[in-house]
Order: sequence, then C-alpha cells, then structure tokens
Amino acid sequence: MMRRIELARGRRLRASDVPRSGGIDAEVLNVASRIIDDVRSRGDEALRDYAEQFDHAIVGELAVSEQEMAEALELVGDDFKEALSAAAAAIEDFHRRQVPQSWFSAEEGGIFLGQKVTPIARVGIYVPGGRACYPSSVLMNAIPAFVAGVEEIAMVVPPGPDGRVNPFTLAAAAEAGVTEIYKVGGAQAIAALALGTASIPRVDKITGPGNAYVTAAKKLVMGEVGIDMLAGPSEVLILADETAEPVFVAIDLMAQAEHDPKAATYLVTTDPELPDEVDAALELLLEDSARADVIRRSLTDNGVVVICPDVDVAIDAANLVAPEHLEVMMAEPLELLGSIRNAGAIFLGPWAPASVGDYVAGPNHVLPTGGTARFSSPLSVDDFVKKSSVLSYSVEGLEMDGPTVMTIAQAEGLEAHARTVGIRLAMAYGIDDEEGD
Repeated sequence: MMRRIELARGRRLRASDVPRSGGIDAEVLNVASRIIDDVRSRGDEALRDYAEQFDHAIVGELAVSEQEMAEALELVGDDFKEALSAAAAAIEDFHRRQVPQSWFSAEEGGIFLGQKVTPIARVGIYVPGGRACYPSSVLMNAIPAFVAGVEEIAMVVPPGPDGRVNPFTLAAAAEAGVTEIYKVGGAQAIAALALGTASIPRVDKITGPGNAYVTAAKKLVMGEVGIDMLAGPSEVLILADETAEPVFVAIDLMAQAEHDPKAATYLVTTDPELPDEVDAALELLLEDSARADVIRRSLTDNGVVVICPDVDVAIDAANLVAPEHLEVMMAEPLELLGSIRNAGAIFLGPWAPASVGDYVAGPNHVLPTGGTARFSSPLSVDDFVKKSSVLSYSVEGLEMDGPTVMTIAQAEGLEAHARTVGIRLAMAYGIDDEEGD
C-alpha cells in the first residue's frame, strides 16, 4: 500500500525520496488575493457574501452572541466539559513553563542593558469549522495566548449551514476564556483579522491552521500582521525496530492519514519484516474504518516505508524528513532522543501515540509541517509575546564604548553615526567635536 524504499548499507535517504505536498498553489494564492482585496473594499458585506457562497450559510450578526454561547453550553454533555477542563489544565500547566522573563543587567561604567518582554496586545486565532469541529484547536491557540498575557483574543471560525458555530467549538472557547468570536472562515477571515472591518477590529498577529486558502491568505497578509507559521497537510513518521507492535504502527499511520488525502505518512524501520506485518494490520483495521477511502488514498499517494540497514541510517532518514509528528517505537527510545534533530513533536515509546499530544498531554499540537521542523518550532507562549532591547549609558560608559562605535561607523561611511558619539563626548568634556575623531 505504501511505497517502499530499501536502503543498502552506505546509502542514505535523499530529499527527492520524500513526498511533499505542503506548497501553496499559484491559483490558490490568486484566489486568496482576490478575496483579501474584496474584504479590504467591502468589509462585512464581503464576509457575509462569502459565508453564503462557501459555507452555504446566511449570517446576520457576525459576532457570536452571549445567548448562542449559553445555548451551546447546554447542548454539550458533562463528560465533554470535564474532558475539556482536563485538557485545558494540562495545556495551561505545560505552557506556563514557557513564559519568558524580562531581564536587566548593570554593567561596568554605568551601562544598563536588558530585554523587556511584552505580550502582544491583540491576536486572532483561526479555528477550522463548518461541518467539522476542532475544539482542541481552540485550546491550543487560546491558552498560550492567555498565559502570555494577551488582553484581546479574537476567534474566527466558519459557520455551519445553519449559520451557527458548532457547540463543541463554542464550549472550548468558553473553557479557554475566549469571548470575542466571529462566524467567518476561509481566506476572508484572515483578511478581516489582518485589515479590520466594521464588526471585526484588526489584530496584531494571527495563529492557527486552516485549509490551503487560509494558508495562502496568511502568507499574503504577513507583514500587515504577524503569523505563526504556514501549516501544510498533517504528517507522521514512525521510527521502529523489531520490538514495535505492528497494530500500533498501523493505527498510528491511519490516525494521520485520516486527516486528508494529502497527509504524509512514513514508516522508517530497521526490521525488514515489519512493513509486511503493518500492511496486514492495516487491511484488518481499514475494514472497520469510516474513513477508509481517505486513508487508503493518503497511504498510497503520500505514504513511504524506508527499510534501513541500521539505526544510524534510520535516524538520519527521520532528520531528513523533519516530520510534524515523530513516534519512536524502538527498544530504547530515550537513548535516541539526543540524535533526533528535526521534529515538531517527539513521542517516545509504544504507549505515547500522537493523539495524546493532539488533545491532553499539554504540549501544543500546532506544529511545523513540510520539513519546516528543520528551522521552526511548535506554537508556544513565545508566539504571543515580543521582546524589546533596553539600553542606557552614562557618560563614562559612552566614553568606554564610543571609540569602537566611531571606528566601525567610519569604516561603513556613516559619518553621522560616528558624530552621535563624538558630539556627546565633546559636549560632556568641553572639547571640540572633530567630526567624530
């Protein structure tokens, strides 16, 4: 079912062996650009028109009312509310450990240096919706923002055909403390957050994954506002040896494949017999899967099995792929952690499927995709703060560092830069400024 690559001793996995489907199509960019321009021109009117066109929903007030929130909380069961509370508590506890601190240092000569950490004032979080619901995405975006100290969190989510937001999504918003919610999705929601409309005040940064049009819109508004990342289809790589349970491997591959036909799945193993055992388990599990068609297409089009001669080659392959989710089902997974350089989230051992990270463990499930784990990190509290350098000098400190400033500025041909120091020192000591000398 999945394409197989067998690496002979001495051969490494190549980038060309790795399926990538996270690029943004030019036509999708063009459509997103037209939508953004339309929202810029027509504001709320455009948002309502797109809700009718794309979501088949007639939307009056764009903002979710208090009554709608109350009705949603009545519709969801107590078991779900308790599960939300447990997940929210774990997510908050994990992210509180990430909070960066301002710091300041008094140096020799009356020099005062530091870094001031300030929460972003207003952020927008995008949550996929419509016919589906993703309450976990609400928690993963809103809670780090809350922990960071963001004062205003605006949530956008596509409405269903009835013009309302899924009650499970609204219940998650209530759990996370989000009260500003708008019934708008797609590229038009990103445009509204970035540009502002009569109903939706503009934000400073946008986070949260969406479909290709949402990703394209985020790319286009980047610079007008900050964004978290350009997320692509979901990915999992399972690093396994002969100790791996084939059924665990199979169901975990299916869990990512069921997201989307474009989802990428990888099995990297040192056991040449494991792929056949996994294939057999897949066939049995797919018989009972409601999403078997999507899973089969994903595994066939974007699934790769890499059979490696040893563990070093296997880890090298995993680092090359740089997957969103990396599961390590090997005899001593903790011993391999230091060798893993590129992964959004790392799950060690057979009892830690990626789904625990999706919902309840605490780490964020908004993760870098498409190989961007080579240089990117999961969504975190850092995404909701900004840092300012702080500098203060006494005249003695400027006298110490001033010659260095002037020498480098003069080498760069920036005379005024040099004279900012020269004039100050001349005035401080009552001597002539000799043009920075």
